[in-house]
Amino acid sequence: MDRRTFLAYNAAVAVPLSGAGLASFASAASAATGGMPIDFKSNLPAVGSFPKKWICGSPSCMDNIDPPVQVHWYNPHTAILRQNKAYSYEAPFAPLYFGNDRVLLLDEGFVQLRSDWDLRAVVDQCIDEWCSRNGRDPASLELLVAFSHLHADHYAAVNQFADRPDTRYMGLTHDEMVGFWGMTNFPEERVTLDLGGREILIWGSPGHVVSEFAYYDSYTQILYTGDMFYRGRCYISFWEPWFDSMKRLIDFCDTHPVTHVMGCHVEISNAGEDYAYGMTWQPDEAPVEMTVQQLREAFEYAKMITEPGIYFTGTVFLCNQTRGTTTIDTNPYRYS
Repeated sequence: MDRRTFLAYNAAVAVPLSGAGLASFASAASAATGGMPIDFKSNLPAVGSFPKKWICGSPSCMDNIDPPVQVHWYNPHTAILRQNKAYSYEAPFAPLYFGNDRVLLLDEGFVQLRSDWDLRAVVDQCIDEWCSRNGRDPASLELLVAFSHLHADHYAAVNQFADRPDTRYMGLTHDEMVGFWGMTNFPEERVTLDLGGREILIWGSPGHVVSEFAYYDSYTQILYTGDMFYRGRCYISFWEPWFDSMKRLIDFCDTHPVTHVMGCHVEISNAGEDYAYGMTWQPDEAPVEMTVQQLREAFEYAKMITEPGIYFTGTVFLCNQTRGTTTIDTNPYRYS
């Protein structure tokens, strides 16, 4: 596949740059702002860690005293945000990747108004912290706001960044999403986003919905799969495209080192029990990070699925062409 280096652009185009040209630009930009360029290519994978427990709601949303979003620094150049389930049962995760020239935010959470809770201020604080640690001017970094797919719990907060300086954000149509990454052969084509020495590989990953992407961070070597594969109920709207997307993920893992597979939600307990749809309290939830082996096991299981239904792989529930709000019917909170 054609691997191109580009600048993200807030339209159905991208600006191709050569690898050498972009590396030179990164060094010049960093030197101009007083900070030394960070080496994102040596001693890989970059070491990082996930928290033992995320903020995961409370028995009473009204009495919840946790912040609306938890910020966890996986390592000094990577933050992972997670929305508090008391503010939204979706509780999506949102990686924040820093490079020498730009920052990439993926999947902004299920909120619209800054007066409800201010995601933009949280992101700006993360950028300020990173710049303070690295002797950089926040104004020297461009922010790219994107998402894995077209569901509101992943793009609703995009409007918070509409008037933010030095910011480009993904549009809300398939053509705009594909064009944002400069793709011309979705979903097979793989493109490379250069954040300034830190490369993110991106390709199409439809199946949960039509317009969907997988993201691989070459620095941490985390493979981000959004909603097409995550620790919970994988709602598969289109089985054949999803199966093909899983095959692309497996093929990628065969040729690239992957430290973790990470989806955008957790809807399952450590014991493998399904949390009911709409639950705002998950006291014993499973970790968001998964292994390549768990991905492979799910794919092998999927090879045996021949009809719609709900199938448990041991790690995730594959909800093949079931309604979007399906809950496993052993939950004690179900209607009788």
